[in-house]
Amino acid sequence: MTARRNARISSRKQPQQARSNELVAAILQAAVQVLAAEGAQRFTTARVAERAGVSVGSLYQYFPNKAAILFRLQSDEWRDTTDLLCGILEDRDTPPPARLRRLVHAFIRSECDEAAVRGALDDAAPLYRDAPEARAAREAGIATMRRFMAEALPGASEPVRDLAVELIGTTMSAVGKQFSGTPRRPAEIAAFADAMADMFCAYLEAR
Repeated sequence: MTARRNARISSRKQPQQARSNELVAAILQAAVQVLAAEGAQRFTTARVAERAGVSVGSLYQYFPNKAAILFRLQSDEWRDTTDLLCGILEDRDTPPPARLRRLVHAFIRSECDEAAVRGALDDAAPLYRDAPEARAAREAGIATMRRFMAEALPGASEPVRDLAVELIGTTMSAVGKQFSGTPRRPAEIAAFADAMADMFCAYLEAR
């Protein structure tokens, strides 16, 4: 494994005071702006510090390198997506097909709303995709989907449920990325999400 892959991606320290929290928030906001404007290839700590109005030394107090900033942005996105997924799929007052439909709509809207930054983060993925933190974040989402699938397909075998989890997760990720690569109107997003949800629900009904 190369040194590039082994680059430290965890933050140096966690902010403890309000001023420190504000500094980290400013750095992350600036990082999003630089990433959206410049892309992953031109993303540097110097550009982020300049956009945030802080010194590079101040930035390095919390982030040792650009990979750490990018991973923080990605992990925040993973956490938000996982929270969204859990909130929808664990709502046991709603039938599983309706939950799945809500999930698809929320996911596709989110992909379209944040397409520029997500695309740049995908380009930067080699910096952190093999890190333990990255694997843990992905596994949390998969675990939630497995719990949902055990409820949605109670009579199915574990391999069948695992296949459903992989199929739905992979399809949403790949197709959502492709669909959000072009600016979309709200009506287009809703129609596309409806069609994808119909496909997933029909697949589960046939299992």
